Amino acid sequence: MFGQGLGILLSKPRLLLIGALPAIITTALLIGGLVTLFFSLDELAALVTPFADTWSEGARNVLRIAASVVLFAAGLMLGSFLFSALTLAIGGPFYETIAEKVEDDLGGVPNAVDLGFFTLLGMGIADTFRLLLRSLMFTVPLFFAGFIPVFGQFVVPALIVLVTSWFMALELIGVPFYRRGMALKERRDLLRKRRMLGFGLGLPAALLCMIPILGIIVMPVAFVGGVLVARELVGLSSTAPARA
Repeated sequence: MFGQGLGILLSKPRLLLIGALPAIITTALLIGGLVTLFFSLDELAALVTPFADTWSEGARNVLRIAASVVLFAAGLMLGSFLFSALTLAIGGPFYETIAEKVEDDLGGVPNAVDLGFFTLLGMGIADTFRLLLRSLMFTVPLFFAGFIPVFGQFVVPALIVLVTSWFMALELIGVPFYRRGMALKERRDLLRKRRMLGFGLGLPAALLCMIPILGIIVMPVAFVGGVLVARELVGLSSTAPARA
């Protein structure tokens, strides 16, 4: 469905342009944050490992390199999550327009809820905050697990990507569920029944959004994929009806 979203947008370049605008703004903000984090890794690694000050130089360097890897991975994870969250929050009205046009082509939404700009923005921010708190339940333990030799440098980053992809999928299907008058709990419960569908949407989006600039195109594509996933979750067709 992620790939199908790309096909839909390539056939409708105007929708691709509309979806890229909020992603451009968010990309500029987050790239600045990640560059700042990268050049501050030495100081931050020393800050979170003060107990290593009395260790031998070799042991201290190994620990702080590991800490730097974990910190930057955590920054990427947080940036990836915030990228989707901020882009969807900033671009709520843009994405509602895209969702409406895509779903009209697929047969429409029965009893669709008409959302205003500030209503949509408020719902998006509130849900983003709730998802961020839930993601911390996973990312905080993973952060400390990152200090475990080998496991922390190879397994933990993979787990962080999976966690990010799950919460990104929940973000991407948000607007189609808002249009149906369905809250975060309802979409989370439905997505849990189709976990692989959620990872199939969120994983390529999360990985591709880690590549600077590419997220500008990935976000509108992932959002359209999210519209298709949302229709699948509520039992509607994700393909256009045959025309006479």
